[in-house]
Amino acid sequence: MKQEIKSSVTRIVLIALCVIFVGVMLIVPLASVLVYSLREGWEVFSSTISDKYTIAALKLTLYAAVIAVAFNTIFGLFSSWAITKFRFKGKNFLTTLIDIPFAISPVIAGLIFILIFGRIGWAYDFFNNHSIKVVFAVPGIVLATIFVTFPFISRELIPLMHSQGSEEEEAAALMGAKGLTIYRRITLPHIKWGLLYGIILCTARALGEFGAVSVVSGKIRGKTNTLPLHVEQLFQEFHLTASFAAASILVLIAIIILILKNIVEYKGKKEENFRVR
Repeated sequence: MKQEIKSSVTRIVLIALCVIFVGVMLIVPLASVLVYSLREGWEVFSSTISDKYTIAALKLTLYAAVIAVAFNTIFGLFSSWAITKFRFKGKNFLTTLIDIPFAISPVIAGLIFILIFGRIGWAYDFFNNHSIKVVFAVPGIVLATIFVTFPFISRELIPLMHSQGSEEEEAAALMGAKGLTIYRRITLPHIKWGLLYGIILCTARALGEFGAVSVVSGKIRGKTNTLPLHVEQLFQEFHLTASFAAASILVLIAIIILILKNIVEYKGKKEENFRVR
């Protein structure tokens, strides 16, 4: 009986601590952004989020995120397939390379592209001669976003595919099925929820990227300003309400992404439990 009471008290204390930390560190700050953005009324809020520079920043953010997620989805599918289903030399080294963006500061990632495509970079002359601008232009923003979000989908799929094994794929191969057919009919259906989860995480990271994009963008308002950069610019110019209004767009997008993430997690667990039964 005493043991049950101790267990119950411990459970209550741990849950209370979790709720307090989540409330203080996440809910209160996010709610403060939304409240502050409406401090001067709905007209100021609506004029800020409908401003041409805010719209341009949002479009560029979404554009870079879509390209980054599409690229990393393709790479994630191929890399996880190769790493988990085939044996080859250098597999562990390749896995380590995929994790590099996790270990490197986003600011350093931006500097890498400056050293490659900037005026001091070894690739500058080639691109300049072909009238292609990378740094301080949209291509640089897209590349920086791809770099910082590079591992998300791969690292979601690789452990999942490792845990599933390769027995079903090997059995299908023995029955004469081709590689792409096996992947489409067997592998992909088993990893679809993990893939969607990785895509959601990758999207969230891409939309909120600041450091690397800040270095390579040039922060040209209306042209190379993403929404996080636009928020910072408004804040530095002491347009506080406008900056929080623009930031509220990112908060609302984050809430939508969180809801989608929970839906995917729920459906994935539900399907997994159904298979176990």
